[in-house]
Amino acid sequence: MTAQTADSPFLRACRRQPVPHVPVWYMRQAGRSLPEYRATRAGTAMLDACQDPELVTEITLQPVRRYGVDAAILFSDIVVPLRAAGVDVEIRPGVGPVIGRPVRSRGDVARIGDLEPPDVEFAAAAVRMLVAELGGTPLIGFAGGPFTLACYLVEGGPSKTFERTRALLYSDPGLWDALMGKLAAITAMFLRVQVDAGASAVQLFDSWAGVLAAEDYRRGVLPYTRRVFGALAGPAVPRIHFGVGTGELLGLMSEAGVEVVGVDWRVPLDEAARRVAPGVALQGNLDPAALLAPWPAVERRAREVLELGRTAEGHVFNLGHGVLPETDPDTLARLTDLVHSVPAGPGGMAR
Repeated sequence: MTAQTADSPFLRACRRQPVPHVPVWYMRQAGRSLPEYRATRAGTAMLDACQDPELVTEITLQPVRRYGVDAAILFSDIVVPLRAAGVDVEIRPGVGPVIGRPVRSRGDVARIGDLEPPDVEFAAAAVRMLVAELGGTPLIGFAGGPFTLACYLVEGGPSKTFERTRALLYSDPGLWDALMGKLAAITAMFLRVQVDAGASAVQLFDSWAGVLAAEDYRRGVLPYTRRVFGALAGPAVPRIHFGVGTGELLGLMSEAGVEVVGVDWRVPLDEAARRVAPGVALQGNLDPAALLAPWPAVERRAREVLELGRTAEGHVFNLGHGVLPETDPDTLARLTDLVHSVPAGPGGMAR
């Protein structure tokens, strides 16, 4: 990491340090909302694209060029390390990740391989290429949380309720521990490879953790998430934890060993600041659907988020989930300029 990168507004905000302006990036900023992305990805399957370092580099850079955001995030998918570990998984257009043989027994867990650095050299190569191209703009490493990966492995594909996964958590602690322990090790290795290759921060997307009650999360998820973040405690890279529908879990998520907790659009940032542990910055949390409204509505709601973000110890502006495919790129460009126009408050903090 260069001195310029280390002093970037994004990394300073993650560390709760004074910033010249509120930093901003967007989940799924590289994706279907960009015409250049659609042209680049044409004819290439998602998982194949994620394993092509040159393609990953180009796609990751596209929103940085277009918007001037304060951070890039590695273009990838949460099931990439599963495939690298030997899991029969494909991403079916219009459906999502589909598992060839869902997990039902300890034998199924045993068939999931251990992940080693050579298995994901394509990710390391992409990170090295990106760091060279990005200059002082930080690169965020990417992985799916163990619980979210378990959801796909147990359900066999996408689900709205994840009832099989929850039933397994409730009924078979031994099998649950074997599965989550395996997934925590795979996730930690995937992120470790990215950090060692030069990523300046990491974000763990535990997208579906919000389906759990707080006590079930504490017992069945938090220990494994702590393992993942604990494996990254050595280097000075901020760790960001995000999930959807996790308003009741924000306090627990902030105890996983992280510098930043991402907040979805359902909980105002001032309330989120009260729920997380001291010493934790916040990221978020404009509703992605707001970007489909006329500009005056976007600006009004963005300014509300920025104002509430002043209550946090540090604030990185983002959406409360990923950019929707229907989003006009010009709206995101205008939003980025708006966020950057917010002056730093007393002491240089953007508050």
